[in-house]
Amino acid sequence: MNKSASDEKQIFNIARQIEQQEAREAYLDQVCSGDTSMLIRINALLQAHRIEDSFLDPTTVTLARSHAAGLGITPGEMIDRYKLLEQIGEGGFGVVYMAEQERPVRRRVALKIIKAGMDTKAVIARFEAERQALAMMDHPNIARVLDAGATDSGRPYFVMELVKGIPITDYCNQTELGTQQRLELFREVCLAVQHAHHKGIIHRDLKPSNIMVTMRDDKPVVKVIDFGIAKATEQKLTEKTLFTHFGQMIGTPAYMSPEQAAMSEFDVDTRSDVYSLGVLLYELLTGTTPFDAKSLQSAGFDEMRRMIREDQPPYPSTKLSTLDKEAKPAIANKRHATPGILSKQIHGDLDLIVMKALEKNRARRYESASALAQDIQRHLNDEPIAAVAPSTAYKLRLFVRRNKGPVMTAAVIALLLIGGIVASSWQAVRATRAQALALTEADRATAAA
Repeated sequence: MNKSASDEKQIFNIARQIEQQEAREAYLDQVCSGDTSMLIRINALLQAHRIEDSFLDPTTVTLARSHAAGLGITPGEMIDRYKLLEQIGEGGFGVVYMAEQERPVRRRVALKIIKAGMDTKAVIARFEAERQALAMMDHPNIARVLDAGATDSGRPYFVMELVKGIPITDYCNQTELGTQQRLELFREVCLAVQHAHHKGIIHRDLKPSNIMVTMRDDKPVVKVIDFGIAKATEQKLTEKTLFTHFGQMIGTPAYMSPEQAAMSEFDVDTRSDVYSLGVLLYELLTGTTPFDAKSLQSAGFDEMRRMIREDQPPYPSTKLSTLDKEAKPAIANKRHATPGILSKQIHGDLDLIVMKALEKNRARRYESASALAQDIQRHLNDEPIAAVAPSTAYKLRLFVRRNKGPVMTAAVIALLLIGGIVASSWQAVRATRAQALALTEADRATAAA
């Protein structure tokens, strides 16, 4: 049954009061009753209002007001033709607001602006790189840039489509997508990243919070966002040339490629994003990253970098087998499977695909995001994957899997034919033996006479 806007508001208000995430998810699963669109809308509201919820604490209110004063921007303020409604995100350099465009059309947008006090030449160069990187791309799975400009005080901003969604891992878990559905969604991410690579842009910080899922016509649509640390590989993005200083590590450690962690003289290329995609796929399949974020953080800076560069993560199916007894069923249930079935689904092709994307030596990884997407599609089609040199036995096994019906029919017919041949042969042997025995008895009788 479809629920009204007032019903959704009531559900949202109840959900935001539930502190424990598992209890909140259970409540939403129950009241949404399979209405995925409503579930996505409410979760997006919950995520957007996390900052607002924290205002219940008077201390937080004071700090927030002080912070807002430092930014010199408050909700309700106009920036050109955009009215700021509320802050919905914040990074190291910029703040993102939900805003309402008033002309020439009225619509909700996301407006990102550099923080006050952060507008150094280097930061502005990085900010302009993000703006122009997004402006160069035109793909349904990448957030579109709609406008750009500067405030009266000279702080640059840009406007992009407002993505009302939740991180891809949260979406997959909350809607309990099976392994195949997760792979289909992941393949869309790969193709979006490939589009960016064609435009000469490396994202360099691919992770679930930068890959959102929103609903369109009751279908999930992925949106890659936040090219804030993107790098131009083929063309200059801005006259204020942007360099990454030697010794500066950029990215999120749990999703970072070995070459990013090395901070060496070797340049980062598109295969670094392929590695991050491999980490995302690992997490979509197993519920955890190859290297636990807490373990990396507790290891210390140098040890963390060494782990990313040198330590070989376990195969995804092996990772599942090492989880504790309580975690295994929970992860499997989120994927509509039992622990045994989930391990069987991942063991083999998916193990090989993930580990090829996670190769320490980038020369051994997939050469592009599209190559990774193609191998995912091959797996979904039960075709030989590129991640392994297919043997005759391997090809035969996949052929049988793809053609179970015809193969079973052919096998039955073959068994019947073989059975018939065996039976006929046996009858012929028996007849020959009987005939030989009769001749022998006849010879004996003649000799006796």
